[in-house]
Amino acid sequence: MISRIIDYLTLSRILINNLWVIIAAIFVFIMTIAVGFLEIGELGNKYKNSLLKTIVISGTAIFVMAIIGFNTAFAPTVDGIIGNPFYKSGFFLGGFSSGSINATWWSMTGKYFNTGLKLGTYYLFETAFAAVTLALVGVIVLKKMKFKAFFIFSIVYFVIIWNLPAAWIWNPTGWLYKMGMRDFAGGLVVHGAAAAAGLAIVYEIWREEKKKGLKQSMKIDMHINSTWLALGILLLWIGWFGFNPGSVLAFNSDVLMVVITTFVASGAAMMSTMLFGELWDRKTPTIMDATNGILMGLIIITPLAGFVSPASALILGFIGGPLFIGGEKLFSRVKWFSDPVGLFPGHGLGGVFGL
Repeated sequence: MISRIIDYLTLSRILINNLWVIIAAIFVFIMTIAVGFLEIGELGNKYKNSLLKTIVISGTAIFVMAIIGFNTAFAPTVDGIIGNPFYKSGFFLGGFSSGSINATWWSMTGKYFNTGLKLGTYYLFETAFAAVTLALVGVIVLKKMKFKAFFIFSIVYFVIIWNLPAAWIWNPTGWLYKMGMRDFAGGLVVHGAAAAAGLAIVYEIWREEKKKGLKQSMKIDMHINSTWLALGILLLWIGWFGFNPGSVLAFNSDVLMVVITTFVASGAAMMSTMLFGELWDRKTPTIMDATNGILMGLIIITPLAGFVSPASALILGFIGGPLFIGGEKLFSRVKWFSDPVGLFPGHGLGGVFGL
């Protein structure tokens, strides 16, 4: 009798964990499209192709990660470097058999994370993360990179570029994980990787611009649309509910703590960005200041959300304001790339600072 009760409770816990992570994955998928809204809000209605770009990113991530990308990040690694693409089911998430989708993924067993997540659940969650990371990178291309070229880049991105740091840090057999490094929800794997990939792209763009005789990179003007901007940041803020709390990979008491640290940090960063922006530039705070502040707080707390207290999250978020403003002014002096939406001061500085 007791053993049956224990089995029932265990099964219930596993089902709840899977349901929670699936819901969190849906929230994270919303974030990818929200990045498109955010671009339009910052750069004007003429950039409505941003929505096409983020939709295509989502679909490509689902397709490529199902074929091979999920394994190269989350299968047992080869020498701690990259996941084995031929692990168990191999390609296509187990091919034409539905059994593997419902099997508990190896790293979710009692030997490792012990959350009981199924292959299908974990694939969906991590694919959503890969998609939104590329969407963050995509804000840097803005009419400077052909759509076909970006699409080809996205395939490589979902096979190896995003997957390598994920295999190193989030995979329990990765070399950085074994060394003791922890990145709760993606300070390095998401935001740091986005900034690094963005830097590589703008460098290649600058090489092409120099060949055309340009002395500095072509600048993209800001045309703020408050409606789109408000919609974009609202959806991103809501999406982060899945991004950080979902990274607990189970539904337990830690989830509430992560929810609170995430939202406290973002609120504190918004306040400090508006405050220091006014003190620094002697101007009335704008919706752009509030948006950048919220994002900076979310970025900073991402790798720490499960490891710090609400008071620590508030302090970290408040530091984010002057960090973003200073970083934005510093990067604006660089002439060989254009960063109109703050990829580098936000995701670069914020992601590294959060580590």
